Amino acid sequence: MSIGNSSEDDRPSIGHAIQQARIAAGLTVDEVSTTTRVRVPIVQGIEQDDFSRCGGDVYARGHLRTLARAVGLDPEPLVAQFDGDRGGRPEPTPAAPLFEAERIRPERGRPNWTAAMVAAIVVVVGFVGFTLFSGGGKGGAVAEGENTVAPVQPTKPAAGKSGKTARPSTVPGPGPSESAIAGVPKDKVTIKITAKDGQSWISAKDANGRLLEDGLLKKGESRTFTDKKRIDLVVGNAGVVQLFVNGKEVEKVGDKGAVERLSYSAGPQAG
Repeated sequence: MSIGNSSEDDRPSIGHAIQQARIAAGLTVDEVSTTTRVRVPIVQGIEQDDFSRCGGDVYARGHLRTLARAVGLDPEPLVAQFDGDRGGRPEPTPAAPLFEAERIRPERGRPNWTAAMVAAIVVVVGFVGFTLFSGGGKGGAVAEGENTVAPVQPTKPAAGKSGKTARPSTVPGPGPSESAIAGVPKDKVTIKITAKDGQSWISAKDANGRLLEDGLLKKGESRTFTDKKRIDLVVGNAGVVQLFVNGKEVEKVGDKGAVERLSYSAGPQAG
């Protein structure tokens, strides 16, 4: 079923078009609600051209796309008709320049704890290796003080065929700290979203409610957002996207065809 080639006078309303397509597909309102995870009252309201239960135009567009796909309609003409009835969609604020400006802004007076920790680990590993190779590990601690290295007990060297003793193997030092991979500033929230397995619709706002992005994310495309406090994200067809928050991947954003509302703040996030 298509409404894109009809004249404006003959074209059915948005809600009537969705209702007709649902009935033609042999689906009930409850079945559509279960498939899309859009609550029954919202589905019924949209079919009556009542979008007051959607919570705003941004969420209404997401519900329209989800319901249209569920009943076999092309969602774009419906969304265009929805925007036209409201005087057109506001232009989204470009996200890339905002991210670049935040990323290159210098942070003055803040110590780089990650670099300091990596340097300390390198010093400890080097000191342990030097002590073992120089024969300093004779049962005593490597260094005295509050943070000491446990003594390495010498083993009796085994004699070879030539009568010479074999040199003991060195003990490997500790591995790198996990904090060394923390490449994202801890006083900001940075989100990268990629349409990995199909196209998705996204909407992003900063902590002040300013719209950063509102539109279709085609397969293979990515968007990156950053804010000092919080980013609120609405994701349509959530099962096809890959999401990184502060450098850490979110294991499961949602299911295919579902609309997810997410909010992330500065600092480490759960995977």
